[in-house]
Amino acid sequence: MTISSKVSICVPTCNRPELIVECLDSCLAQTHTNIEILIGDDSSDTRTQRLIEARYAHDARIRYVKNEPPLGQARNVASLFARASGEKISLIHDDDYFAKDGIESLLALWQSHPQLEVAFADQYEIDAQGHVDLSKSDALNANFHRIEPAQGMQQQPGRTGLVQMFPNNGWMANADLVKRIGYRDDVGMCCDYVFGSELCLAASQVYYLHRYVSYYRKTDASISRSTRGSTFAASLTAFEFVSGLSLDASLEPARKLALRRLAPIVVSLYAKNDAPWAALRVALAHLYAYGYGRDARLYYHLSLIARAFVSMRWRGLPPSAPKFP
Repeated sequence: MTISSKVSICVPTCNRPELIVECLDSCLAQTHTNIEILIGDDSSDTRTQRLIEARYAHDARIRYVKNEPPLGQARNVASLFARASGEKISLIHDDDYFAKDGIESLLALWQSHPQLEVAFADQYEIDAQGHVDLSKSDALNANFHRIEPAQGMQQQPGRTGLVQMFPNNGWMANADLVKRIGYRDDVGMCCDYVFGSELCLAASQVYYLHRYVSYYRKTDASISRSTRGSTFAASLTAFEFVSGLSLDASLEPARKLALRRLAPIVVSLYAKNDAPWAALRVALAHLYAYGYGRDARLYYHLSLIARAFVSMRWRGLPPSAPKFP
């Protein structure tokens, strides 16, 4: 029976031994006990390795690998998927953790929907100390279209990925589908979003459960500070990915909704990185993202573009040679 299915919980980790214990203990405490916990460690030292050996050495459910050399985020996750032996796969990052019945709540959906391929639910938002903020949790889920009226089988599975309704972790899916989609290492910090989009686009049945099943830790470490605002920003990669997708006409509104969120961010990135022409082209092509002029951000971004032109001329840089591709 599906309810007894083995679930492979994949935990990529990198230099966070102070947080991974809470993550792993939440996995081991699941009310659904037929699990394996796969850990891929990209850490630059042996602190996590020593911790795992000392604390979990006698628990056969824990399957730990130290990646030497480190694989990087996408290839680390892909290696975990490849090692998974369960019928279902779930992903949880090392600074996040599951509610005690999180796995059981998701897995139970296959009882009512045997052809189900992907399931996800709500995430609590917690701070660095692990404190839950219910109002921020509600806002987090609402911002990504995870609200009570949306609960159930999704009429357009692909839409859930495109509009980022599908979360970065705390989900569950059939192992064969997960392994077929895989994690791409050519999209940088955008690999979570690209995976979620491609997974949902490939699935025929995706279910959203309006229930908290996991905890998402909002810290500086959970967001890439090294790439934000640069030519490697995840938002730019996501924009290029969504813009370049070949989609059925029925999914064009979902693409537009995704680009409504992404386009203004990309305009700002281009303007701040000596690519004013590129910024202007994106802004004019996506005026709907600015309410066709009703959004004050449009005029702020136009001012950024103008300043970029002036600055580049002052520094003797040709504005026709942007740094961005």
